[in-house]
Amino acid sequence: MSFSARYLVAPLLGAVLFAGCSKSEYTPEIPTVAPVAQQIAAAGFPEGFETGTKTAYTTGSVTLGSGSWTLNDALIGNTTSDRKTGTQSARVRNTGSLATNFDLTTGAGVVTVQHALYGSDASSQWELWASQNGGTFIKKGVTITTSSTALSTASINVNLTGTVRLQIRKTSGGTNRLNFDNITVEQYGGTTTPPPVAGDNQHLTMGNPSGAAANISMTTNYLLDKPQYALSYHRDRGTPTWVSWHLDASWRGTAARQDDFRADNTLPAGWYQVQGTSYSGSGFDRGHNCPSADRTSTVADNSATFLMTNMIPQAPSNNQITWAALENYSRTLMDQGNELYIIMGVYGRGGTGSAGYFETIDQGRIQVPARVWKVIVVLPVGNNDVSRVSTATRIIAIDTPNQQGLTSNWGQYRTSVDAIEAATGLDVLSALPTSVQQAVEAQVDNGPTT
Repeated sequence: MSFSARYLVAPLLGAVLFAGCSKSEYTPEIPTVAPVAQQIAAAGFPEGFETGTKTAYTTGSVTLGSGSWTLNDALIGNTTSDRKTGTQSARVRNTGSLATNFDLTTGAGVVTVQHALYGSDASSQWELWASQNGGTFIKKGVTITTSSTALSTASINVNLTGTVRLQIRKTSGGTNRLNFDNITVEQYGGTTTPPPVAGDNQHLTMGNPSGAAANISMTTNYLLDKPQYALSYHRDRGTPTWVSWHLDASWRGTAARQDDFRADNTLPAGWYQVQGTSYSGSGFDRGHNCPSADRTSTVADNSATFLMTNMIPQAPSNNQITWAALENYSRTLMDQGNELYIIMGVYGRGGTGSAGYFETIDQGRIQVPARVWKVIVVLPVGNNDVSRVSTATRIIAIDTPNQQGLTSNWGQYRTSVDAIEAATGLDVLSALPTSVQQAVEAQVDNGPTT
């Protein structure tokens, strides 16, 4: 379960953990990252399968924009049932694969892949594998489940220096077919490392789900580590991918709700700053990740929750009813003598607010997510928190659609951490020992909801 991302969005694709945003929707001028992006483009990426022809599933090589690839039980599809952003995409069936026949000579950091179901086919799973010697391949990241006919973007941490070859392997689903499109590769020199695992009562104590770091080149996985919460910011979506925070009695007090929604001026120079008014008229709430009511110890702490880097476009009933009920319950757990580690995030593209369905708002600068998820680790107040997580620890994971008509019964949306990781490509509780992760992340909570 490894997803430690160092992202760079190449031209024509907004990489995501979840769903891609076309660069035609938002193309800010950012001189500090353009040189690297140009180098990636010069190397032939993103690979959109727009050049080259292969019409049969039999194994064979085809020359694409990035170089020669071997397609096994795969072809280049251009029918109306092929999911694509241009005129073509790769189509894979059975346990077929897409593999580079050339070396990436500047390493591979994060690889992003858009994926969707072909036609009306059923769900299938796939994996990314990588090799530094052209022969021995190792799996990178988690096994990803494709279950939508809309292209979604998986971001997978490879983090290999030197020469690298890549393979996309379909691993399940039999004759059900998958489409792959718009593959990007970030250069990797091995010089950028994520922050170390935090100690007790820190916002990243349970891990850094995407390996975010405060590095200007990480435009879609930029770490903002604030006193009140930590988050991975996605510049091209205008929202956080995830926000993580610790909650205990020390964060609660008498400070009033500030309601001072505003841009976050701590973002790198040249990045578009979402404004407090950017959601106006969209039909979506400025939905908090870290809630205002979780930060009432001081006015400054409460005010920090109103930065727009802590917001997502959230359907009003999802925000005001379902999530409000879960947030209130979380504080009830805290009042019962517990401390909580909470990670919240989004994935997918397109939601339905009070004004209808939208995929973006603010003239395409902000992507509307399709799903909103949260993971809550509940521990009695104590020390050495990571070591105290066991199979007896209550972990609540929920995954909701970003749409109207939801109720306060958040319990109906409970799922496993494994399922959230499969949908997002994240490693949500990465600080836990692998054996503990495997045990607790497979469980679905069945505890009380009020």
